[in-house]
Amino acid sequence: ASYGEGQKWFATSHGFFGQSGGSNHSVSVSVLAEDENGMERDYDYDSKTHIADLKAAALIGKNAGERTIKRLSPQKLKSRTAPVIFDNRLSRSLLSSLAGAANGASIARGVSFLKDKMGAQIFNSAINIIDDPHITRGAGSRPFDGEGLANARINLIENGVLTSWLMNSSHAKQLGLETNARATRGTGGAPGAASTNLYMEAGNATPQELMRDAGAGLLVTDMFGPQVNSNTGDYSVGCSGFWFEDGAVAFPVSEITIAGNILEMYASAVPANDLEFLGATNAPSILIASMTIAGD
Repeated sequence: ASYGEGQKWFATSHGFFGQSGGSNHSVSVSVLAEDENGMERDYDYDSKTHIADLKAAALIGKNAGERTIKRLSPQKLKSRTAPVIFDNRLSRSLLSSLAGAANGASIARGVSFLKDKMGAQIFNSAINIIDDPHITRGAGSRPFDGEGLANARINLIENGVLTSWLMNSSHAKQLGLETNARATRGTGGAPGAASTNLYMEAGNATPQELMRDAGAGLLVTDMFGPQVNSNTGDYSVGCSGFWFEDGAVAFPVSEITIAGNILEMYASAVPANDLEFLGATNAPSILIASMTIAGD
């Protein structure tokens, strides 16, 4: 368990002076379990701005234990292509990659796989991805950006279309645009840019319905160091999870790598209805129509 609290005062040479503060409470549990085939580990956690919003520690421990037991005696998969579902603890990494590629600094330098995609259909038309600095009790909420400018909600993706970059004033000037007040800064150095509370809106299907619609495939529940080529969007990650068939989990799997191109992944993405806010970047479980799975 942990707790943190901070206050920030910010003044500029243009006469702005502002103050903001925040807190964070978190509880996490890691569990080890062992059978005749070896040892497995899993975890559960919760993180909220207000302690009253935290899940009960007993429930977090119960979830962690159950998840770990289900991972015992994993099997290996033969290499293949198949649908892949990222569970909602991991799917946020796909949004983090999007935010990095939509960063104004990368766009201005021309080193992003999104550099020519403004106004293009990136996702299907049912998908919206929002960055909102004013969510009540949001982990990334703030009343102004790192340059003292008033911020507001933006749609990074609207009906599947890329509509915004994440920019500070310098990025906006280089790109011939108006800043959308996403500047960030520390105690020294020039401002950067970043999202605030970034999330993908939930879909209508449950994760089980996504599995049923996919038929058979891989449910990813743990990942190890995802790699995304910032120029091409080529994506790969080591992972473990469960093979599913006929809409239900069949058996645990481990020691596999999945790969694809992140733009192709975005184009086929289907969100579930299990969006949960656990930090500043959040997404529901996401089904990707097809990825390369490297196993035995």
